[in-house]
Amino acid sequence: MARYTGPVCRQCRREGLKLYLKGERCYTEKCGVSRRGYVPGQHGKGRRAKPSEYGLQLREKQKARRTYGVLESQFRNYFSEADRRKGITGENLLQILESRLDNIVYRMGFALSRPEARQMVKHGHFSVNGRKTTIPSFLVRPDDVVAVRENSRDKGRFKDLAELTKNQGNMEWLEVDRESLSGRVLRLPNRQEIDLPVAEHLIVELYSR
Repeated sequence: MARYTGPVCRQCRREGLKLYLKGERCYTEKCGVSRRGYVPGQHGKGRRAKPSEYGLQLREKQKARRTYGVLESQFRNYFSEADRRKGITGENLLQILESRLDNIVYRMGFALSRPEARQMVKHGHFSVNGRKTTIPSFLVRPDDVVAVRENSRDKGRFKDLAELTKNQGNMEWLEVDRESLSGRVLRLPNRQEIDLPVAEHLIVELYSR
């Protein structure tokens, strides 16, 4: 499956906020947003023109898309699915994005960033309900159990994962056992539990044009 392979710090700088795409680096002085807090490009330091209504909508969509590492065609498919579901379309969209397996792995604390979680899933280190799953976009449902596979627990950073994540807070919609390196999805998160600085109603307006 296609994915973005360019410099991720440029994405954060373009959106003007940290998307936490490089794990520990995002919390240090080496963070691209902290060092160069302007948009990338030759004229990045120049005066920004006031964005149009379309420009504001586009930026919100790009922030959500880049945060979860989703390309345009897949993001549009997620929006179509969210629009078909009952409830508020914008919140449905964020719930679908939060349900991706790579995001669940990240939220459970088994990876330091979503890109790292995506790589771990693709390398076959995780199972869902006891079955090996290598598709980062796999949508996890309530009551599904996500766990580090037995063969992977003695490899690399998984050895120290429980120690690395012992002080990490749990999401209320997730149940995590750091000793057994497993977790269960209790329910889908509500909007207040999704710490994403995105105005999802502008994404809905963009796709409704």
